[in-house]
Amino acid sequence: MNFQGLKKIEDDRFYIDLAFRRANERASDVRGTKKMKGTRLEKSKRIEVMRIDVIKDVLSERLIGILKSFPDIESLPEFYKELIKCTVDYASLKKSLGALNWARKKVLEMHKKYSAKIRKCMELSKINTFRREFYGRVSSVLSQIKTNLKTIENARKSMKNYPAIKTGVTTIAIAGFPNVGKTTLLFKLTGSKPDIQPYAFTTKGINVGYIKKAGKKIQFLDTPGTLDRFEKMNNIEKVAFLALKMLAEKIIYVFDLTEPYPLEDQIRLFNKIKAMKKNVIPYLSKTDIIDKKIIEEFLKKYKIKAIKGQLQNIL
Repeated sequence: MNFQGLKKIEDDRFYIDLAFRRANERASDVRGTKKMKGTRLEKSKRIEVMRIDVIKDVLSERLIGILKSFPDIESLPEFYKELIKCTVDYASLKKSLGALNWARKKVLEMHKKYSAKIRKCMELSKINTFRREFYGRVSSVLSQIKTNLKTIENARKSMKNYPAIKTGVTTIAIAGFPNVGKTTLLFKLTGSKPDIQPYAFTTKGINVGYIKKAGKKIQFLDTPGTLDRFEKMNNIEKVAFLALKMLAEKIIYVFDLTEPYPLEDQIRLFNKIKAMKKNVIPYLSKTDIIDKKIIEEFLKKYKIKAIKGQLQNIL
């Protein structure tokens, strides 16, 4: 699933101005030709009907474009459905998308009404009056969804940063505190090489890598470091938590015995992740720079059977 293609949602004035400008351009093009025949009244009718046709087409096309660009949330895989509900005002988003559909129908309804009025009109002075009424009512409809457009744009900004994760393949997540070597491990396992920087919260989203084993694709997720605050998660941590809970068949938990974070905290987070009832594999990073006695004492104290570099054993 990929949300990066969601296009920016503009404000109500943008769509109104665009529609009116296209209508005026179309009317100017027609006036500039010598092919229009008929009385002044007949010509005026055709031009004004053409204007409101263009406005209807532009607004309808833009509103439908927004509605179609957003996925049907209820039909999404459970991971993305829960992710949207956790990171976006889900109720307001659904209401706002419904409001856009209402606006589209109102534009079509008013187009039908005023198109008929103009075609039946027998007074030249009233034709422009009907066109101005149509313009005013269409502008009013778009004004009524001003807040809804903002709500959808805010949702889009959040959703476009969602990770592109395959939900139907074998998935192994890499978890642990920030800056303990998770992204380095992803690179060793898959060859995927994201930007690695030596400061906390390096991973701003979920890095994804793939390998094939016995003809089967395995997806690895480098999840953002969670600072043991499940009850106060920010959006980055919510993504990580949902990936661990809903996608991972195995979880590699990375310990860093150089202690950028106290071992007690790393153990506490490790136990919380084990409570998810997943297959959790402890992995010791940076063992090439750690005294062997420190490693032995850690494994003995916490009774952990950890992998220390034999990456093939992880799979």
